[in-house]
Amino acid sequence: MTTTTRAQDAAYNTIPVSVITTCYGRNRHLYNLLASLAQGSVRPREVVIVNDDAEAERLADYDLNIIKIATTTATEHGLTSSASFDIGRNRNLGAARASYEAMIFLDVDCIVAYDFIDGLYDKLQTHPDALLMGQPRYLTRPLTDDEGSQLQQGQMASDALDQLSVFNPYRDNFTQQRNDNIDTNIKKTQDYGAFWSLCFAIMRHQFERVGGFDTDYIGYGAEDTDFAFMARALDIDFYLTNDVVYHQQHSVYRPPLNHLDSIVINANRFYDKWQHWPMAGWLAAFTQLGLIDWQEAQTVPIEILRQPSSAEIDAAHCSAAPYV
Repeated sequence: MTTTTRAQDAAYNTIPVSVITTCYGRNRHLYNLLASLAQGSVRPREVVIVNDDAEAERLADYDLNIIKIATTTATEHGLTSSASFDIGRNRNLGAARASYEAMIFLDVDCIVAYDFIDGLYDKLQTHPDALLMGQPRYLTRPLTDDEGSQLQQGQMASDALDQLSVFNPYRDNFTQQRNDNIDTNIKKTQDYGAFWSLCFAIMRHQFERVGGFDTDYIGYGAEDTDFAFMARALDIDFYLTNDVVYHQQHSVYRPPLNHLDSIVINANRFYDKWQHWPMAGWLAAFTQLGLIDWQEAQTVPIEILRQPSSAEIDAAHCSAAPYV
């Protein structure tokens, strides 16, 4: 489905970039993301949503060229069945459908700063063979309905979002000060483990060279780092940029006990491929709880010793946390 509510290039400053996001059951976040894209300094030429359940009537509220890709599959009885939400597979589907060479991938819980698309696109034109990642800030509470309306009407400034958000102290962050000199707003890094697909840009030829996201990873964990390690193996430069997205708050688990099975499966897959253990902090936390027996120096697959109890999972739940 393509939704175009206004003639774009004639009336608005759009740029030839495909924004790709994937969503299921997070439509409140999706609508805030679309509002921020529609109110930016420039608009992407298209927004590809790999999604089952966004409301067509709501999508028509945004002055964006929206392409919606359903992830339902037909059964032998003619009914539809929702495909499992495989974020790597869905990102690959979005990239395959994208019309433009320049692609910006955003998680559905992003809100882009006013100049995010413009800034990241310009840097991608300067470094067309590189992998670029934006700068996340984390909202300390969900936006209210009134704030969501202000965002849609272009009445919520980045300063207000800055005041509602914080940096993740465990990540490499740019300072809050911005500089018109692009060279101070981008930095090359060898820390490919810092890559997070929350907000990144890449040209189609390099995405295809990487092979997209490895769909042998299941559920939650490690597919981001695998993508970055493949880029490193191919000598694709990796840059961090100061182009800001605001991460919309949602509940998290510290550690993510609700994803124990997929994290262990994916960690084993990753080690077998790269001889390096990903998600070491989570694996150490699971070991401390006696769920697994893992050491960073080990070379054999991780085995689950026991499943967490409901009480342990409940205790790990954080309903109001800006970041994991």
